Amino acid sequence: MPNAVPTSIDATVELLKGGDYIADRSLATVLFLALKLGRPLFCEGEAGVGKTEIAKVLSQTLGRPLIRLQCYEGLDASSAVYEWNYARQMIEIRLAEAQGVQDRRELESDIFNERFLIRRPLLEALQPHTEGAPILLIDELDRTDEPFEAYLLEVLSDFQVTIPELGTIKAAQKPIVIVTSNRTREIHDALKRRCFYHWVDYPDLKREIEILKVKAPGAGDRLSRQVVGFVQELRKLDLFKAPGVAESIDWATALSELDTLDLDPRSVNDTLGVLLKYQDDIQRLQGTEAAEILHKVKADIAASPLG
Repeated sequence: MPNAVPTSIDATVELLKGGDYIADRSLATVLFLALKLGRPLFCEGEAGVGKTEIAKVLSQTLGRPLIRLQCYEGLDASSAVYEWNYARQMIEIRLAEAQGVQDRRELESDIFNERFLIRRPLLEALQPHTEGAPILLIDELDRTDEPFEAYLLEVLSDFQVTIPELGTIKAAQKPIVIVTSNRTREIHDALKRRCFYHWVDYPDLKREIEILKVKAPGAGDRLSRQVVGFVQELRKLDLFKAPGVAESIDWATALSELDTLDLDPRSVNDTLGVLLKYQDDIQRLQGTEAAEILHKVKADIAASPLG
């Protein structure tokens, strides 16, 4: 049986925490409202800040199936909504011809029915599910071409799709919809108006340390504080790609696997490829600059009340 949606903002915070997602109150508030009012939630932010994870955690904690539409350039309705099984239709036509069926309308009604319909993620999300209304994740919408957004308007506003040969198919239960974008391009206002909006920002120092305690418990308190302090300093630099929370978790996990208890310049230089994804950024930081940042981080930690 699926779990009920939370009935308060605090309950939403606890729901996410039950899936090891440490959310700030602003995210919990807009998510609570989206769940309560049955509206899609549009999450925008830098890569690696935890937008996609929201849908995964909701699926886990609410006990609902997760249906994911991974967006890419050139995505169209046949890949996202539905297409006809042309091979099976051709076989059906040949069989009908062999049996002497001549009525074209009868043949069309035979081959254009749900037996020959291939449901893609958007249509599948509108179908009844025994586990309850699914979580529909439309991931990285900004990677698609702009015309594809028009396909989504009917889904996001009325939770239905129109198939010319069959008519309109409407969801019996509204899916919980999470749309994400890394903002590599602007999404059209018509789509945004159909959603509640939230900018998922990098966490502050305290919350990111708390995230590492949950997601990378093997790192230990000292290493986690050093990792977060170092990463937060990197985000102030003009890097090609600043590390997200996902990279912080990966780095802390990798360092703990190497039995690192305390960051030093060598361990930083040896593992920068876990934290950074572009060679120009790695070359810039290796050596003196990384050592200076680490020295500042350790000095800040020593001067803090927690020492």
